[in-house]
Amino acid sequence: MPQQRPPLFLARRAYRRRRMMDAARLMPFAAGVLFLLPALWHPASTPEPDTAWGTVYLFAIWMLLIVAAYLLSNGLLAAMRSEDEDDHPPHAGDASENGGGAKAASQGPMMPLAAPPTPAPRFESEPR
Repeated sequence: MPQQRPPLFLARRAYRRRRMMDAARLMPFAAGVLFLLPALWHPASTPEPDTAWGTVYLFAIWMLLIVAAYLLSNGLLAAMRSEDEDDHPPHAGDASENGGGAKAASQGPMMPLAAPPTPAPRFESEPR
C-alpha cells in the first residue's frame, strides 16, 4: 500500500511574497491589455470615435497602474527586508553597542588602498 505524503506546507510570508512577485511580473501584460481596450470600443450613436472618454480612461488606467506598482514595490520591499532580517540575525557585538569595532572586524581583512595617481608632467609649448 503506498504511503501518503504529508501535504506540502508553504510559509505564509514566502507564499505572499511569491504571489506579489508574480503580480509584478504580470503587470506589464495587464497594462498592455488595458491600454488597448479603447481600440475595441464602438461609438454609441456617431461614427467618430469618442476620444474624450478614451482619454479619461487611459489616464485613469495610467494612474491606477502607478498606484498598483507603488503598492507592489512597497510590499515586496517590506517582504524582502523581513526575510533578510530572518536569515541574518544581529550579532552579539553589534556596532550600536561598542562603537562599530566588532562590525568592522567581521567584514574580513582590510585591502590596502591604491597609491594616488601621479600628476602628469607639464610641457611648455614655447621655450623661455
